[in-house]
Amino acid sequence: MPNTLRTYIVEDNATIRENLIGTLEELTRVNAIGHAEGEAVARDWLSANGPEWDLAIVDLFLKQGSGLGVLQGCAQRRSGQKVIVLTNYATPDIRKRCAQLGADAVFDKSNEIDALVEFCAQLSDASDAGSGPH
Repeated sequence: MPNTLRTYIVEDNATIRENLIGTLEELTRVNAIGHAEGEAVARDWLSANGPEWDLAIVDLFLKQGSGLGVLQGCAQRRSGQKVIVLTNYATPDIRKRCAQLGADAVFDKSNEIDALVEFCAQLSDASDAGSGPH
């Protein structure tokens, strides 16, 4: 049986979050295992549940704190765990800052959803081949 990507979503807009989860679960083998709307909750959950997640999808602007803080909190994650940023502000400077903080990829919400879906599909395929999270 193919592996699913146990995915934690950090997004404060409920509509965007639910649409994202629906899209990814329909088109890829993403399994949303939880979500947070703020930095502190996300950092605490990701840290406390280290072995339980494969992928975190993080927005930069949150109800409390910042997605950059979430990225910093994931600095000590396992090598197979991926953290990606999904934002409306994917400027060159933001992409560079996210990469410096350890983001595996940055996607623009307005025009890179297809690329995000492809990234998740490739990640789950790599997992099946034994080089991914499981």
